[in-house]
Amino acid sequence: MIFNKTKLKGAYIIQLEPSEDERGSFARMFCREEFETHGLNSAVVQCNISKNRRKGTLRGMHYQVVPHAEAKLVACLAGSIYDVIIDLRPGSITCCSWIAVELSARDPRSLLYIPEGFAHGFQTLEDDTEVFYQMSHAYVPEAARGVRWDDPAFAIQWPDGPRTISTRDLHYPDFRPA
Repeated sequence: MIFNKTKLKGAYIIQLEPSEDERGSFARMFCREEFETHGLNSAVVQCNISKNRRKGTLRGMHYQVVPHAEAKLVACLAGSIYDVIIDLRPGSITCCSWIAVELSARDPRSLLYIPEGFAHGFQTLEDDTEVFYQMSHAYVPEAARGVRWDDPAFAIQWPDGPRTISTRDLHYPDFRPA
């Protein structure tokens, strides 16, 4: 596994190193020792899969508050996504900054590691897209929070196209730093 730092401290794009033979390929998607060597949260408490029927589906921007903050490892198993993370950590030099990464099943070698204190969301770029998440903390409804996908505080540049968005995600309030 190759750990590539992003401009947001603690967030990584992880490239898998598959070995190939006549059967196909094999790669480690997670290794506790390698994550810990890079100072990343290696706890895996919950795994989820998100199936999205339509191109343009937007999910996010979600996070959980302390003491239930969660690190995530995200992979795209089918289709492709425009994956966005925002650093919401008070005192961070990159607080309120965001990055976007395209994850695709056609190039399954890339994963996105998202540390605690970040909001996460994505927009599907194809019909029938599936996204797999490993989380370091279980979902706790009372700790669930979000910021609006179009909040001017972040000015995220989303891909063009139709958007299917949940009512909850449409109605998050404007962001107010802590």
